Amino acid sequence: MSMQDPIADMLTRIRNAQQARHETVKMNYSKQRESVARVLRDEGYLIGYEVEEDQPCDQLEIALKYHQDKPVINSLRRVSRPGLRVYRAADDLPWVRGGLGIAVVSTSHGVMTDHAARKGGHGGEILCIVE
Repeated sequence: MSMQDPIADMLTRIRNAQQARHETVKMNYSKQRESVARVLRDEGYLIGYEVEEDQPCDQLEIALKYHQDKPVINSLRRVSRPGLRVYRAADDLPWVRGGLGIAVVSTSHGVMTDHAARKGGHGGEILCIVE
């Protein structure tokens, strides 16, 4: 059976792994999942990620980050979904908690944060919100 929303599956796996206090979480690899993991790593929400190519199906392993025994990510919410895509212009991108959180945006110039998209004048699909 095929997966309908791989990004929502990725976010749910991260939330569940953090709630169970796991150090890493594995999932099937895709370029979009890797791009979202790269943005979360660059913003300091994850320790890192690694692509394992020796499996029958490539795997993406994400190392989760904790601070004082609490997950760094407080909230991880999917915005755009297959049944209702959410696109915004650069001026209409959401401010998450007054700039303390980020929105991950898929633009024509790649996956980036709302801050980088606003600075570059790029609008796009709002994938998720991280606090």
